[in-house]
Amino acid sequence: MVWTTRAESSASRGIIVQPIIQPFFDLNTGTMTYVVYEKAGAPAAIVDPVLDYDPKAARTSTRSADAVIAFVREQRLAVDWILETHAHADHLSAAPYMKRMLGGKIGIGESIRTVQGVFKKIFDLEPEFQLDGSQFDHLFSDGERFMIGDIDACALFVPGHTPADMAYRIGDAVFVGDTLFMPDVGTARCDFPGGSARRLYRSIQRLLALDPDTRLFVCHDYPPATRDPQWQSTVREQRENNIHVGGGKTEDQFVAMREARDATLGMPTLILPAIQVNIRAGHFPEASGNGTTYLKIPLNAL
Repeated sequence: MVWTTRAESSASRGIIVQPIIQPFFDLNTGTMTYVVYEKAGAPAAIVDPVLDYDPKAARTSTRSADAVIAFVREQRLAVDWILETHAHADHLSAAPYMKRMLGGKIGIGESIRTVQGVFKKIFDLEPEFQLDGSQFDHLFSDGERFMIGDIDACALFVPGHTPADMAYRIGDAVFVGDTLFMPDVGTARCDFPGGSARRLYRSIQRLLALDPDTRLFVCHDYPPATRDPQWQSTVREQRENNIHVGGGKTEDQFVAMREARDATLGMPTLILPAIQVNIRAGHFPEASGNGTTYLKIPLNAL
């Protein structure tokens, strides 16, 4: 299915729009949220919104999301899409809160169904939990075109970090999710259930085959002590300088490096609360009879 809001897209007229991209960096999780739009007063998309979560107190807040909402309202933007690149393991999604406050459709890749199937078993979720992605407003297929106002966009299937990762090309920019990090940080881990270093390498090569000047925006930055957080690079910079895949590294070299590195990594701090919320499109489970909502902690399962 192709979503459009105009009879003729900018791409069909030979125009590649360079959208305005406003980043918001969450220091606690290293996550980038983006607002993408053409001009003030125009339609917009929000990519990977963050719900704040204190793991010690199991308490949520909307501080990060409210900063994004304030910007959207200040620019008089109409939110068409709230885009998730994947079911994140390092932060909880604020997509339902964003939708309630600003409108828009929550979208993710159609392979989220695979991730839901894996984690329904791990968390022993309620029998009523559906494995069809119906918790989201729209499931994108690979290569699916859609519109953000007059800006032509396309969903790209880039599995490896998880089996369901999507990147989104919006105008001349691509939001790569957890495929690539900044060149001096490298690439994402592949040892979560259903992950594959070999598939990630091939997904990255798909991105690196784009025009060298294509702007790439990462979902996370974990900067070394020598620099501040960054979030934008280009295909050319990644081809030449990415410490994991740049300079012509082969698939076998990458897989050996990635698998050895992943074997040394602990689980992300928020993976247990985050995954069981994010496979629900950011919604929490139904409250128990006492009015409190509970998440599960599976012992010795990851």
